[in-house]
Amino acid sequence: MFDWTKSCSYDEQQKRRFHTTARSRLKKLAAELHLPAGSYEVRSNKAGIAVSGEVTLHHTAVYIQVGQFGMSSGHGILIRTCKGRKDYTGGANHFVALAMLDDIPALAAAVRAITGIGRDAVHSPDRHAA
Repeated sequence: MFDWTKSCSYDEQQKRRFHTTARSRLKKLAAELHLPAGSYEVRSNKAGIAVSGEVTLHHTAVYIQVGQFGMSSGHGILIRTCKGRKDYTGGANHFVALAMLDDIPALAAAVRAITGIGRDAVHSPDRHAA
């Protein structure tokens, strides 16, 4: 397991591992949400030496950003709706724990609950085939 709470400040190796691991997990999240190829991008901004920077999954309808910006609260994943990939402000901010990157199905469930994205791909047990 990756230690999401180990600070990236002034630690280039930790920051590199943080960004590499977060990018990988966000790509797995996109697959779990059944986001079509080309409907999203995963990008990384390492920012300055004193901060973690952020890794972002930006879909046409959801914006998910990972960083160490909420460490005192344990939250470090921002989830919000958006209207296209040029919308950087989007809907209301919702935060979940960085540790959810270690449980992609649970993180996908949180994204679905907050944004409605990917619900069509989820098969309800009471849904009957036609």
